[in-house]
Amino acid sequence: MTRLGPDLRDRAYRWLADDPDPDSKLELQRVLASAMGGSAEAVDELADRLSGPLTFGTAGLRGPVRAGPNGMNRAVVIRTTAGLAAWLTAGGHGGGVVVVGRDARHGSEAFCADTAGVLAAAGFDVRVLPQPLPTPVLAYAVRSLGAVAGVQITASHNPPADNGYKLYLDAGAQLVPPADREVEAAIAAAPAAVSVPRSPDWTSLGDEVLESYLDRAAALPRGTARELRVAATALHGVGAGPLALALNRAGFVDVSVVAEQARPDPDFPTVGFPNPEEPGATDLLLAKAAEVGADLAIALDPDADRCAVGVPTPDGWRMLTGDETGVLLGSHVLATLPPEARAADPLVATTIVSSSQLASIAAAHGARHDATLTGFKWLVRAGDGHGTGLVFAYEEALGLCVDPDTVRDKDGISAAVLACDLTATLRAAGRTPLDALDDLAVAHGVHLTRQLSVRVTDLNRIAELMASLRATPPTAFAGTPVTAEDLRPRADVLRYTGPGTRVIVRPSGTEPKIKAYLEVVAPVPSPDALPDTRASATRTLDALAAEVSALLA
Repeated sequence: MTRLGPDLRDRAYRWLADDPDPDSKLELQRVLASAMGGSAEAVDELADRLSGPLTFGTAGLRGPVRAGPNGMNRAVVIRTTAGLAAWLTAGGHGGGVVVVGRDARHGSEAFCADTAGVLAAAGFDVRVLPQPLPTPVLAYAVRSLGAVAGVQITASHNPPADNGYKLYLDAGAQLVPPADREVEAAIAAAPAAVSVPRSPDWTSLGDEVLESYLDRAAALPRGTARELRVAATALHGVGAGPLALALNRAGFVDVSVVAEQARPDPDFPTVGFPNPEEPGATDLLLAKAAEVGADLAIALDPDADRCAVGVPTPDGWRMLTGDETGVLLGSHVLATLPPEARAADPLVATTIVSSSQLASIAAAHGARHDATLTGFKWLVRAGDGHGTGLVFAYEEALGLCVDPDTVRDKDGISAAVLACDLTATLRAAGRTPLDALDDLAVAHGVHLTRQLSVRVTDLNRIAELMASLRATPPTAFAGTPVTAEDLRPRADVLRYTGPGTRVIVRPSGTEPKIKAYLEVVAPVPSPDALPDTRASATRTLDALAAEVSALLA
């Protein structure tokens, strides 16, 4: 039986003494009492809660809302913000504008107020968004207000029990190394949460930031066609209202929203995981699209920074993959660049785990292409490290940056506006997004991608799998010889490449998963050969997926 040792008990006492939140203290006291009463399960839970602190992953801090350093709670948020304030001040940004926003998850309102209060007490000019709003609005506000930083309280598409702390720097982009480690060091040096000053001297913004953001999003369409019927869902997040406003302001007025998922609800009652990528998450959306006879279906994730697109097919509705949406919108952006942008050496970017098709499309348009490490913190810095000339970026996990001059991050609402623009333009010509995908395949080859993931309860399992793959790297997949490449120290990523085949394996930066990204590429000899080429490539991808699944399992 697991026993409560004196070290774990004393660490629990110290945390309780330093926690300013009575509700959180009571929660941990109950776990500690059970552990002291001999409950092995409570001892294990206490050890897990005290095993933190949370660290900055792909997109800031994320964790379950619970007491202890290995969770999202007021004490963690207060100390994190104290460390952030000290780091900003040491970097010469003391007294600058900092924007704070939140979604509608459990704890978000209190975490937002604590963040604002700590920054205000540290002398910053704190501006707080007036209500739960999409993460892209916060990213927009950081740039438009000339802020030195921005904090969004959100766990994006994580499970309902989670929340998070997403940090933007002065250019409106997420932080990258070594800044993340420097901030973590400043957090570690921060005083106990109960000793950190907080002040109510911060400004609550009105609707002007949201209005300005919506105006910009509404100006994104390149074409003039507006006849389009749209079905949409916000998956119980904060995006339904802003999405409808943006689409209407852009001229797309025939929009049917999934009523059961329109209002923010932190319990996400109609979905197992509030992520459009998850099986079943878009079932209600596709049912609504079929019911109203829509031309396009749009799903936002809960903080509206991701956008998934569904289309009708002869066999019924289906969601496009992130890569399919990415190459469609990337091609649309490149084909409709104004002359001044085309003359300025435009750049498009994808991550190393996304389809390679956009590279070929970019070359055909005389544009540059860069493949970065995973995450938008790298995508928006593509090319020269500053994203100079960037006009479009996407990652296969439904992240789309269609207006990088305005929002230096993924933006589901702006992407939805542009997807409507593309679909309406195609519809006016008697064509569909599937027709456009066929054209791209004929011109640039069939590029089929698939993601596999294994969710774990023991994080050590991920490290063991990566170590095993490094010790004994595969030499072939689906009958194709591959060369192994270890991307350390840049990233904990393994890449295997061969003729027409690519497999990438990495730990998730936001969830307890190990992920594999597969790609099969096949040239299309003629338009008539497209169906056979795609069918052959699909069989190869299926075989590849079976082998990689067995490897990860």
